[in-house]
Amino acid sequence: MPKVLWAIVVIACVATPVMAPAAEAGNVKGLWLTTDYPSIAARAGATTTLKLKLQNDQLPPEPVALSVDGVPPGWKATILGGGVPVAAAMPESNSSVPLSLRVDVPGDATAAAHQFTVRAKGADQSADLPIDIVVGRDLPAQLAVRAKLPSLQGSPSSNFEYEFTVTNSSDKDLLVKLAADAPPGFQTSFTEAYGTQELSAIPIEAGKDQDLKLKVQPPTDVAANDYPVAVVVSAEGATARTELTMQITGQPQLKLSSDSGRLSVKAEAGHATPITLVVSNDGSASARDIRLSGSDPSDWKVEFQPSTIQELAPRQKVDIQALLTPSVKAIAGDYMSTFRASGKDDSTSADFRITVETSTLWGMAGVGIIAIALLVAVGAVARFGRR
Repeated sequence: MPKVLWAIVVIACVATPVMAPAAEAGNVKGLWLTTDYPSIAARAGATTTLKLKLQNDQLPPEPVALSVDGVPPGWKATILGGGVPVAAAMPESNSSVPLSLRVDVPGDATAAAHQFTVRAKGADQSADLPIDIVVGRDLPAQLAVRAKLPSLQGSPSSNFEYEFTVTNSSDKDLLVKLAADAPPGFQTSFTEAYGTQELSAIPIEAGKDQDLKLKVQPPTDVAANDYPVAVVVSAEGATARTELTMQITGQPQLKLSSDSGRLSVKAEAGHATPITLVVSNDGSASARDIRLSGSDPSDWKVEFQPSTIQELAPRQKVDIQALLTPSVKAIAGDYMSTFRASGKDDSTSADFRITVETSTLWGMAGVGIIAIALLVAVGAVARFGRR
């Protein structure tokens, strides 16, 4: 029995110190003004903004008046809430309100440390926050650039769009120049992340970020490969760079023409006319399952030998024989015939002008008919003319 009692006593002694701090932490009450950086550097003639937080710990909500004391002559200090000047705030119980202190430093400010005091005063509680602003010489410009998706994949006909963020880590506003380092023949342009206007430079406030976009259009005949692209930003001697990658996959590009390059042919009504077509692949990947077809006037026929091409490698050409037969009833004149080559990933077409000539047999028959008609007319005149 004594051993059991000692065990209970030991457990009680160990547990009590652990519970005590939690109880003390729960009794913290009051109004607090805080900031992550109570002492900052500023530049004469510039504007500096400092983030603040008004915290209410276990107090009922009530309006809290806000003010700034110790502002030197010629300086201007404004408390902002939600981006607009405010003179009071009302944080809920066990909650906080974000604020900002904007300080406009005059151009003739002396190079020294200047102390301000931000005050928050409620009905029964108040809080003070001392802040030091050190005015000194200009700090060198500092930039950073970061891409959201540094590697993109697509075909030569794709539009590659890289989103990136430029950060002005300087203590002053900068006009940031934009440049792209891309392979020869690649077209590049900069726009804002949600804009369409092309940019060559953009102003960025001190300590702020700017979301931008780089658009890259590769040449249509570029070979499948990985290509490096870089975004370079610069301002007042400061430079930042981020590397990007374009993973270009191959794409076929079919082309259809005649062996002579001419797109006009003479044909005879009712007779097959051979036309030599050339199917070529000017792309960067093989074209597969290519089928030949044609669109012709009614009652015309067209056959292809061969009618399909299993595979056509890049820069390869194949001759195709098309047998075009105009309708027997076709009259002399010009007609349009369209030939097509359609593959899995690309297709092309070419319009040929077909000049149809009637058969010489029909011409002789026509001459004979006309001659007979003339003889009949002459005979009729000779016979009935006497009467």
